[in-house]
Amino acid sequence: MSRQKAQQFLTEALNIKLPYFSMGKIDSLDLFGPTELMILQLYKHNKSRWSVALDIGANLGLHSILMARLGWTVDAYEPDPGIFKMLVANLAANKSRKVTAHEAAVHATTQSHMNFVRVHNNLTGSHLEGFKDSYGPRDTIIVNTVNCADLWNNHDFAKIDSEGNEAELSKTMTEEQMKWMSCVMEVRNETNAAAIFLHFQSIGVPIWAQKVDWQRVKDVSEMPKMNREGSIFVGHEAPWK
Repeated sequence: MSRQKAQQFLTEALNIKLPYFSMGKIDSLDLFGPTELMILQLYKHNKSRWSVALDIGANLGLHSILMARLGWTVDAYEPDPGIFKMLVANLAANKSRKVTAHEAAVHATTQSHMNFVRVHNNLTGSHLEGFKDSYGPRDTIIVNTVNCADLWNNHDFAKIDSEGNEAELSKTMTEEQMKWMSCVMEVRNETNAAAIFLHFQSIGVPIWAQKVDWQRVKDVSEMPKMNREGSIFVGHEAPWK
């Protein structure tokens, strides 16, 4: 079975309209990998727990579409202009009226614009300049940016896949905000893992890691340090309670 046919099978099973799209060495079928499917199931499991969500690094909109299907109101942020156009089209095709799409990167900054590196052989790996090492054909564009600190108070859940600056976003979350908010995020590397662990430990908020079967992280060694080790969930109640 071709990858395009495999995606068609999955999207029909989920009743989602998401056209197959090649993004270099990876494609839209990779958005349905085991780690991603686990996160999508986590949303369903917690359907009544959250109602106003952030999708930071929305890409083609798969997560936003499924969040909206659960009845949540979603703010979806995607900085890449080309990907953003497809995000908007996919939201329309799926009648995801509860999703508002924003063409911007979310970061811990008061700047209104930043440099953004588009990685041609892996468009899901494009990133704000300086927050990730990337290789192969690239170009740099200027994108709009939104200060993450302005967003946390108005949402009770955040999915964060921001290609390297997850730690910077995390460090703006306060003890007070985390009383009502939860988030799921990628970690990327050892530096991010340590920074995220130390921050949430300092404000007394538990981290639960896919790497240790969604148990509570007790030591930084239990934090994922690469994508294949899965994501983390941050919140006072366990994700699979």
